[in-house]
Amino acid sequence: MLSCQNCEYCYQDDAGRIQFRCNPFTNIKEPDCLQKWMLLKLDIMVRSYQATLNFYQKLAPLQEKMLKHIEREIGDIEESDRWKYSDDDQDSNSAEDKPLDDRNDLGTS
Repeated sequence: MLSCQNCEYCYQDDAGRIQFRCNPFTNIKEPDCLQKWMLLKLDIMVRSYQATLNFYQKLAPLQEKMLKHIEREIGDIEESDRWKYSDDDQDSNSAEDKPLDDRNDLGTS
């Protein structure tokens, strides 16, 4: 089996990370190379996911503040618009509360 350090498609950067320059569809030398390549890609996906989670954790307090502010604004808007609907609601509620015999909607007794 060919060691990755001896392969022409393997590159190790200054930080010690191994990078494969091989293309799994065209120039892989051994079957184990494909497994190693998949492990590296899986590691990249895990690092990306962890970076996304860290970013979301930083945003969480800001999102909570924004939602509280929006809820407060919506409450203020509903409170200020209550006068528009309070008269209509009372009229419709009073008509619904009356028994059918007392309404005289059709003008018949």
